[in-house]
Amino acid sequence: MASEIAALTRECPGCKAVLEPGALVCSSCHALVHAGELEELAAQARRHEQWGEIVQARELWKRALPLLPHASTQAEWVRTSVRRLDALAAAGAAPAAPAAWVRKLGPLVPLAILLIKGKWLLALFKLKFLLSLGAFVAFYWALFGAQFGIGFVILILVHEMGHFIDIRRRGLPAEMPVFLPGLGAYVRWTALGVTARTRAFVSLAGPLAGCIGAAACVLLWMYTGNTLWIGLASVSALLNVLNLIPVWVLDGGQTIRALNRGERIFLACAAVLLAVGLGQPALLLVAAGAAYRVFTKDAPAAPDRAVLVYYLLVLAALGFVMGVVPPLPTHS
Repeated sequence: MASEIAALTRECPGCKAVLEPGALVCSSCHALVHAGELEELAAQARRHEQWGEIVQARELWKRALPLLPHASTQAEWVRTSVRRLDALAAAGAAPAAPAAWVRKLGPLVPLAILLIKGKWLLALFKLKFLLSLGAFVAFYWALFGAQFGIGFVILILVHEMGHFIDIRRRGLPAEMPVFLPGLGAYVRWTALGVTARTRAFVSLAGPLAGCIGAAACVLLWMYTGNTLWIGLASVSALLNVLNLIPVWVLDGGQTIRALNRGERIFLACAAVLLAVGLGQPALLLVAAGAAYRVFTKDAPAAPDRAVLVYYLLVLAALGFVMGVVPPLPTHS
């Protein structure tokens, strides 16, 4: 097995550094060498678990173990999954396979299964999720009043569920969102050696869901004429744009790690054009962040056009929503 692993890779897929024979982690960028294969194995194993195919899922997890450093957190998590599936197989237990119509839902299968089996109720009643959500609602209720406060929290929840659903759709483990009053929220998940592209897609799923939430508020304003929806749409769109600034731990900061220097330059220029074309100066912050990241040393050698296009589409959609929203009336 060791000789097979040694022959798999001689060059890091991320930074292109030369790898030692049999290396599982790049000594230069510390990325898992077999990240792409691990991601595919994890996704397949999760799908088999969802269909109640315990033996097949267990074998896939076992195939992932030799590709991970023995003492790593990811390896321990996989070993725990194997032990859990061993216990299920020994007990002859397996989840019932979902109805045939569920299989037609494609990428929505994980969400459909959660709903059908009722496991979503267990997820919703995770104590940490409920307590943090309750504190979050109380904080913004006191700050903005009941209607705007609750609406604001729902839009934050929509953003975080965008991350959560995208992670689970890929067959990766994730916890329900945790909310920090006055600071924001986050979804904790096990990356299990995922590629930079997958991290980017998961990061962009939050702003995409936030954009959909803001657009829904615009439609509700058009239907009802209630200016509450204008305020919620404006705040939601702006916060999601700020989250796309490619710095720190923001979603944009995680996404830009998949873009090389040329793509970062293109992103900066495109953000400037979008800011001017849509009349939204906030987009210039994304341009400034992208320009800064041109000079950092974390840019991969290989381009990723899919991530760049996704990034720009979400940014343009948010800018468009912000442009559609009329300014709130002021009273002299």
